[in-house]
Amino acid sequence: MKKIIFLIGVLLAIGCSNSGGNEKTMIVQGNVEGLKKGTIFLQQFDGEKLVNIDSVEAKGSGEFTFKKEILSPEIFYIFLDLGKNQDQTFGDRLAFFGEPTTITINSKHELFDIHAKIEGSESQKLWEEYSKNIRKFNIRNLELLEIQLKSIKEGYQPKADSLAKIIEKNQLRRHLYALNFAITHGDSHVAPYIVLTDVPDTNVKYLDSVYNSLTPEITAAKYGKELKEYINKVKEKNQ
Repeated sequence: MKKIIFLIGVLLAIGCSNSGGNEKTMIVQGNVEGLKKGTIFLQQFDGEKLVNIDSVEAKGSGEFTFKKEILSPEIFYIFLDLGKNQDQTFGDRLAFFGEPTTITINSKHELFDIHAKIEGSESQKLWEEYSKNIRKFNIRNLELLEIQLKSIKEGYQPKADSLAKIIEKNQLRRHLYALNFAITHGDSHVAPYIVLTDVPDTNVKYLDSVYNSLTPEITAAKYGKELKEYINKVKEKNQ
């Protein structure tokens, strides 16, 4: 009887150990509606180079499943290789925040990145919230630039100068929104990523403020470490 109990204990321990290993596995699954032919790639940046991690060939179906071991949440890409020229692939690559969990991505063949619905990643939800609001600033900026260019073309220089100041204020508001979002979400891997990709030209004092708002878990992860390295480089350059 004691031997049986001991064996059960060993099996349970092995089971728990295996389960712990799976905690670092990201599973990306989904379907590209209407895709009958082509190749679906899972991609990731290695330094400054975008590399293919895995791929699935579409043979009458746009379904795909990828598995990847990751240490912490970070940005990945799903790319549809449809045999187009390099300058015609706009909309065929989708960025998403990967996490060690199951992530489901469903979209359509046409305008793949726009129609995509991503579920299962908490970091992705937060990044989408941020991106939605940043998009409003970007759209407003384009609208103002269009009016400004029209004013210059028609010879209304005072109006164009006034619009330049409004555009500058809009850019400043966008910048401050990004920093504030990062500081108020210091427990998310999205925070350091925002600073690194969206507002890296920030005064080092504010970069420090963002970094100091990060939790120990985030500072020990990929983007937290990269932000620290970036801040150190900026400080060295300013000496």
